[in-house]
Amino acid sequence: MPKLQGKTAIVTGAGGGIGGAIARLYAAEGARVACVDIDAGDAAKTVRDIEQNGGTAIACLCDVSRAAEAANAVSVTREAFGPIDILVNSVATLTPRVSVVELSEEDWDRAFAVNIKSVFLMCKYAIPSMIEAGGGAIVIIASNFGHVSLPGRTAYSATKGGLLSMTRALALDHVGQNIRVNSISPGSIETDRGRRQYGSIEKMRQERAPLHPIGRMGMPEEVAYAALFLACHESSFMTGADMLIDGGYTAR
Repeated sequence: MPKLQGKTAIVTGAGGGIGGAIARLYAAEGARVACVDIDAGDAAKTVRDIEQNGGTAIACLCDVSRAAEAANAVSVTREAFGPIDILVNSVATLTPRVSVVELSEEDWDRAFAVNIKSVFLMCKYAIPSMIEAGGGAIVIIASNFGHVSLPGRTAYSATKGGLLSMTRALALDHVGQNIRVNSISPGSIETDRGRRQYGSIEKMRQERAPLHPIGRMGMPEEVAYAALFLACHESSFMTGADMLIDGGYTAR
């Protein structure tokens, strides 16, 4: 039997590499998936992929850093599929790779609005529906840069470190309501976001792959399988934890 049969899931950033891989895998495992993204075309593409493989999904255009839009995404999902069982927060904005001296206040604020505030808002509006459903699972996509960092990554590292603390706090707040909250910290993953940041996947591989003892960058599907584990019964004794899927990056 599929691991998520009959479950309702919201995946933010579902038009992206990691979020899209999670949405497709969840649907393949029987979940009804709301694919939430700020880019309507990207969200629709993920939905088409899911439906072509026999799954059930809807696209939801949403800037998850805005309260009204986050609340609407939850409402639309409930109307389509019923109470929410799983929430995956998988959005992050690109920030310039510069020191704080060179970083603009607008870029700093945008990093915190997209990377952290969006998780607050989606949890705020989705958790009541999870309580209605009798419990659920929240998966937060953080980063190995929440554990370590590199020059020029202050804003990104600060937000991802904040997500690790937020994961623990949310887990303690809602453990009594049968809601588990865990995070995943990927290393460098081959996604379109990485291509845009580095100019090409090839350039990203040249710069980033040698930093991973396993000798390569990761693939979105490798993160998706961790997200599947955290959403299903096999991880029922886990909450407030972080899974490093980083090819040994932080083991150095």
